[in-house]
Amino acid sequence: MREPGLYDEKRLLLALRAGSYEAFEQLYDRYNRPLLGNLLKLLKSPDLASETLQELFVRLWHHRASIDPEKPIKGYLFRIAENLVADNFRRAAKDKKMQGYFLAHMQEAYDHIESRLYSKENSLILHQAIDQLPPQRKLVFKLCKLEEKSYREVSELLGISTAAVNDHITKANAFLKEYFTAHPALSVLMAAALISGI
Repeated sequence: MREPGLYDEKRLLLALRAGSYEAFEQLYDRYNRPLLGNLLKLLKSPDLASETLQELFVRLWHHRASIDPEKPIKGYLFRIAENLVADNFRRAAKDKKMQGYFLAHMQEAYDHIESRLYSKENSLILHQAIDQLPPQRKLVFKLCKLEEKSYREVSELLGISTAAVNDHITKANAFLKEYFTAHPALSVLMAAALISGI
């Protein structure tokens, strides 16, 4: 037997597909706060987050006929949000004023996406930066951050102390933060790639 909450959402999605503005309002009331919170974390601007949220729900309304009522709408809405954020970053790559805004928030943005950054081994931008590290530091960084080996494992593998591993990682992180701060267009492209899953 279907859970009441899922049935209720399916009913709303079917009504939305049929053009019900009431169903649209109920979905908005249900999801606007968590979506706005996520957009604020990524964009760091209440105005930009609100505009993006508005655009998200406009897209939902325009594409309502393609919604699958058998699938939860939450994941669909968060995917639209991520795509819109990626669009913002892509626009910023071409817009000097937006570059300045994102550069001002780059340290915070770097910290926010750092864990995702290391998991994207196919990110050309990241690898271009890593390739500028000294050979031993680059090796330690790749083993710890990309291959997710522990400091102890890397220490034993390379025959160096865990303190030396920690020193390499600390210096590599400092270099990467400086590198992306000094190259705002790359910072924007990096964030766009990570958010859109490129």
